[in-house]
Amino acid sequence: MFMPRLCVCLPAADRAQLTDVAASGRTPQRVAIRAQLLLWVADHVGPAEIARRLRISRNHVHYWVTRYVEAGVGGVLKDAPRPGRRKHLTPARIEAIVTATLTTTPPDATHWSTRTMARAFAVGATTIRTIWHQHRLQPHRLTRFKFSTDPHFVDKLRDVVGLYLHPPEQAVVFCVDEKSGIQALDRTQPELPLRPGLPARQTHDYRRHGTTCLFAALRLFDGLVLGDCRAKRDTVGFVRFLDQIDHVTAADQAIHVILDNLSTHKSPPVQAWLTAHPRVHFHFIPTSSSWLNLVERWFGEITRQRIRRGTFRSVPALIAAIEDYLRHYNTAPKRFVWTKSADMILDKIARCPKPSRA
Repeated sequence: MFMPRLCVCLPAADRAQLTDVAASGRTPQRVAIRAQLLLWVADHVGPAEIARRLRISRNHVHYWVTRYVEAGVGGVLKDAPRPGRRKHLTPARIEAIVTATLTTTPPDATHWSTRTMARAFAVGATTIRTIWHQHRLQPHRLTRFKFSTDPHFVDKLRDVVGLYLHPPEQAVVFCVDEKSGIQALDRTQPELPLRPGLPARQTHDYRRHGTTCLFAALRLFDGLVLGDCRAKRDTVGFVRFLDQIDHVTAADQAIHVILDNLSTHKSPPVQAWLTAHPRVHFHFIPTSSSWLNLVERWFGEITRQRIRRGTFRSVPALIAAIEDYLRHYNTAPKRFVWTKSADMILDKIARCPKPSRA
């Protein structure tokens, strides 16, 4: 590439200033290089030699000579102002992306992805991801909800929450339910153990060896859990489990049982048992409100810690594992504390929008 011959005549004042800049130990290196190359150009050193000495390109030499000619020493010692990165998205366009995310769906899918939204607005997928993150939008996620249709929802809610927050004196509160259909699953191959960088691994396929049903009662004041495994969930098993609860409770204490609306809990044999045990009182949670029964929280613990990843070659092996978990758990039981009042729950439900069906 042809380069014109450089020729610069430095006034005495400019030469003195550039000499001081090049010699000063406090000068940034990029500025010292500019000052030195101008001094050498003025001394008739060729651009190729200057580039070799300073380890820069000849284009670099020509650029700063041109800058000096146009703006003087000040234009060399200071960087030219830069316009900065151009903003590609206006606030109105960002608002349009957010509105489209909230109110529309793509024609061939149920929800937007970063790529489909990026194509729709002719921007990058990273830009869409950033906008969604800033506005806390997650179109790929879906959670489910269910409203109870129990006509006595409020009364039952206040009754159960009242027991949690203000249990009666000289009484014991139990949260009772059954975890049915617990499967004894045996993997077709031995589990591969945990290794650095690798999790423990199980085969996807398995063998079924039957099921059991766990009757459980969570004692509210200390978190102790009574458990009994039976072949099925029926009235006979439930009545026998009520006998266990009655047996472990002091005779001078009333028993309040929180449970769901399963037909087994309301059958004639159960009603006859309640008549024979007047100190036992049932409190039914509203329909479709299993979250209101604290024993469900404990079912989550035993599922996560002992059942889900377990390997059981028979139903007796599964039952033994459950009973072993109960023994260890009850040595240091965890008390589950209810914190929300009935009014707080009802206020939150009232704020939930009720979608209308077209």
